Amino acid sequence: MSGAPSPAGPPRPTPPIPILPYSRIVGQDELKVALELNFIAPDIGGVLVSGQRGTAKSTVVRAFALMSGGALPVTLPINATDDRVLGGWELDALMQGEPKRQPGLLEEAHKKGLLYVDEVNLLDDHIVNIILDVVSTGVLSVQREGLDTTAHVSFGLVGTMNPEEGSLRAQLLDRFGLMVPTAELGIEDRHRMIDAVLTFEEELRVEDSAWIRAAEQDNERLRGGLLVARDRLPRVRLDGKMIRLCAEAAARTGAVGQRGDLLVARAARALAAKDDARRVEPAHVRRVLPLALRHRRPESAHGSAFGWGQDEDAAVSDLFG
Repeated sequence: MSGAPSPAGPPRPTPPIPILPYSRIVGQDELKVALELNFIAPDIGGVLVSGQRGTAKSTVVRAFALMSGGALPVTLPINATDDRVLGGWELDALMQGEPKRQPGLLEEAHKKGLLYVDEVNLLDDHIVNIILDVVSTGVLSVQREGLDTTAHVSFGLVGTMNPEEGSLRAQLLDRFGLMVPTAELGIEDRHRMIDAVLTFEEELRVEDSAWIRAAEQDNERLRGGLLVARDRLPRVRLDGKMIRLCAEAAARTGAVGQRGDLLVARAARALAAKDDARRVEPAHVRRVLPLALRHRRPESAHGSAFGWGQDEDAAVSDLFG
């Protein structure tokens, strides 16, 4: 073997962050759809994920953030203060008469694209209200020390909760656009999940791993598809017949208030864009009903009953033929 340098090959991929690639996550299909719809249509207003410990809630959210934005999400600590969330002014500079803005977590989320609130049900209601207000209006207004600033911000919001550790007030539940309970995997999926995780851990130690490169290429294809869908969204038609279908389905399943009707329409439109459809069809509406309505029914008010089953399907079945 000579000591001459080898010809330059293709650039090595950036070393992966040790989180299973989104394209290799097994199961949790409903959660994946909710995250992708919220990415395509940020005005959906966020996704709430409910599930017991060990159901991969955090893994799926972080893997999605890496796939869609190339970075881990901004994570809100459980003891976050108003100053940390909203930002303010650097105190030393302010005392010298030179107001200097100090960005908060919401502005960081605007840059990175996603704010992740783990255990949102354990967070102070006041902080949750602030975050949800900013997400729904896209306006971040800070007024302190006689100074005020206003900025337009946009980011995806994902909150997780373990219902065994406390509920979320009905008013806050209603503010999340979509809601998904994480599901226990069946035996076959458990097998596939274990195999995927162990393979990933082994491949992390392999230089220029073909397995990881293939996973990242699949991630890129997924991201490209979501970006195309986001661009296509304004051109997807939602006619009067479909709007009425959204309203009737929400009313028949007992959704409290009218926010659910609007969220069904927004989510169905985003799903149509994802499916490369020119208009919303009844199948799009039906598929998003559980995502948009399960946390807006009276029995979900205490934050522990998020089921959607035969009774709910039966209530709307004749609407869809």
